[in-house]
Amino acid sequence: MRRALAPLLALMLLALPLAAQQPPPALPSPALPSEQIVAGLSRDDVDITTSFDGSEIIIYGAIKRESRIPQGEPLDVIVVVEGPSQALTVRHKERRLGIWINTGRVSIGSAPSFYVVASTRPLHLILTPEEDQRYRVSIPLAMRAFAGPMEVEDAVPYTEALIRLRRAADLYRQDDGAVRLAEQTLFRADVRLPANLIEGYYSTRIFLLRDGKVIDTFRAPIEVRKVGLERWLYRLALGQPFIYGIMSLAIAVAAGWGASAAFRLVKRS
Repeated sequence: MRRALAPLLALMLLALPLAAQQPPPALPSPALPSEQIVAGLSRDDVDITTSFDGSEIIIYGAIKRESRIPQGEPLDVIVVVEGPSQALTVRHKERRLGIWINTGRVSIGSAPSFYVVASTRPLHLILTPEEDQRYRVSIPLAMRAFAGPMEVEDAVPYTEALIRLRRAADLYRQDDGAVRLAEQTLFRADVRLPANLIEGYYSTRIFLLRDGKVIDTFRAPIEVRKVGLERWLYRLALGQPFIYGIMSLAIAVAAGWGASAAFRLVKRS
């Protein structure tokens, strides 16, 4: 039966158009920008210990180009460091009849736990609103869509309050002029990390701009993790909260007994 069908299949293949028998042509690769970012980080991980009081990361790099520096507006660089995002709810409280009660709330689908924008010049001078919307660079655009049905008429005051609180906690910053650019070729940004960081993977984005438009981007990850006793206590509290509570209570009792004994000893002497 197979021998009888083999000549028929061969004739069918010969009858196909020549184009159908050839592999599809390869798509042309996108053209590389005339100016590209070559960058690095002083460190790609941060360890949180019991004595952690903040850290600093140096982000540096150069502009790679095959021709002379173009004429016109000077080059600008924006560096964004973003922490893990979380869903959260912002509530508004009002005092009525002497009691503080919730009068409205807005659920935000995703907001970064840490967000810093550093740039060579003020952000509104070097980045067009269209490019800001496209790459979500500025702090208000770092928050993602609202979650669930809206219970208030205007959500803007809620997001502004969240940004204000996180700015006060040093978790959101816009550092205009913090990126130093030399001869439109070499750049450097010193990004300060506060002590109240959370564990997770942080992302670093670098934007190269000319005439208000992004011409190249660069990304690199940063891992922030708890180590040593801090990590052990964190895992114990999450994984075995009962044992963690008993251990905390025992330490508190022992510390109180030790302080009382030391006080009596000092009093007798």
